[in-house]
Amino acid sequence: QVQLVESGGGLVQPGGSLRLSCTTSESILNFNALGWYRQAPGKQRELVAAISSGDSTNFANSVKDRFTISRDNAKNTVYLQMNALKPEDTALYSCAAARSSAYEAFVNNKYDYWGQGIQVTVSA
Repeated sequence: QVQLVESGGGLVQPGGSLRLSCTTSESILNFNALGWYRQAPGKQRELVAAISSGDSTNFANSVKDRFTISRDNAKNTVYLQMNALKPEDTALYSCAAARSSAYEAFVNNKYDYWGQGIQVTVSA
């Protein structure tokens, strides 16, 4: 059973930064795509950012100029660097891994494994 473990969440003031990490229980090279999603109370889960095994990336328009996604294959970890955080970024953030098609992950949000999620709260 593949496990994805998120870390790095917490409370931050508006304009601040956080870096989320997601470590997989097996080699990150086994996955064709890795993604970060978020869900705020009363809202649907939405894509934040995704990265393919070839390092192609995809971002939600709302975070495109503020967030970056990267991967460290040696550490089996994918990162989400979040800058200039806004109160509307408050949500439960989850990472996801796709063993099959990166295209299906990017276009249809089709992932095989999900983490438990970690809370990010942006508030003064």
